[in-house]
Amino acid sequence: MTTASLKEKPVRDLARLAKQHGVLGWHAMRKDQLIRALVRKARSRQPVAAAARLSGPVLHAPPLSAARVVLPSPMARAPQSPRPKPTNAMKDAAVAQRIQDARDRLSRAKNLATRSEHGRSPRLARDRMVIMVRGPHWLHAFWEVTPRSIARAQAALGQEWHGARPVLRLLEVENGIQASPSERVIRTIEVHGGVKNWFIDIRTPLRCRVEIGYLALTGRFHSLARSNSVATPTTSQVDALDSHWGDMVGDCEKIYAMSGGFSSENNNTELQELFEERLQRPMGPPTSKPSALDTPASFRTRTLHLDVGAEMIVYGTTQPGAYVTLHGEPVKVQSDGTFRVRVDMPNRRQVLPIVASTADGSDRQTVVLAVERNTKSMEPLSRESGDS
Repeated sequence: MTTASLKEKPVRDLARLAKQHGVLGWHAMRKDQLIRALVRKARSRQPVAAAARLSGPVLHAPPLSAARVVLPSPMARAPQSPRPKPTNAMKDAAVAQRIQDARDRLSRAKNLATRSEHGRSPRLARDRMVIMVRGPHWLHAFWEVTPRSIARAQAALGQEWHGARPVLRLLEVENGIQASPSERVIRTIEVHGGVKNWFIDIRTPLRCRVEIGYLALTGRFHSLARSNSVATPTTSQVDALDSHWGDMVGDCEKIYAMSGGFSSENNNTELQELFEERLQRPMGPPTSKPSALDTPASFRTRTLHLDVGAEMIVYGTTQPGAYVTLHGEPVKVQSDGTFRVRVDMPNRRQVLPIVASTADGSDRQTVVLAVERNTKSMEPLSRESGDS
């Protein structure tokens, strides 16, 4: 093989030869660079071959232009000891290891026991589950499950445990009473171990709760924990909220209220405990209550100031392109015919006519909205700092 014959080869064959003979950087070389590199590699091997033939005559290499480049065959390598063939015992051991690895993965995916977080106590006193309303279309489920409860579920399901799947069940309820007979399963969501948070999308407003447990192939369900009941708001009642605890600080009171924290029907204390643990502050109003010995504020210096205002949102739909006014003021109508406007509510009765007209003024529709605000300022109460 001469230098001229190397020039006749395509770049692909030259690259293959360069790879076989260990030419460094052959990936980025052009054709002329590959040829020079192959020639250099061949010339560097010639002194080694000459030294191996001590008894033979010493041959001087002809000029490069007429040199015959002899590349050693890539197959001419030092003999290697044959690899031992795998025995049946080795094959069986490999298969057993793969089976064990698969079982371990399934076991981890099935185990809902809560792992301790970094910097938090690994001890879990009890099982608990809480759901929070994160907007009109999202619920945030949070749970903690003890390993003891997982062992009880396995014992209770018996042979059905092998095919059981960890799931969340979304239950529609008519009231906030635990285990109400009016509950109806409307959705089953498959989850896995290693997590304790899940976001559930809600398509229509409803009152619901969530429970976590194992669902067997026969349809039998073993519950581990049940949540508080919440009522999701309509789209017009709430804006979208962020999904992380760190960003919940500014909206925590709203999320707590939408999740039933201030509801008299909801006697579930786990929601309050979870918020107070995560946000490191008490939730709800102060626990101190005025006593009968409180002195009326008229006899002491008044230090607490409170002014309250109010406004309402008027919204509706009409024909796209219609002209709408509220109390004579034009209202912006969206391309789909919807409109939305904030209206101040002074402390009196108001009559607000809402008029919609077609673009040419041929049709007209009027709706009169009568509202009244009646604000009363109650007599303030205060107490001494030493009172208990």
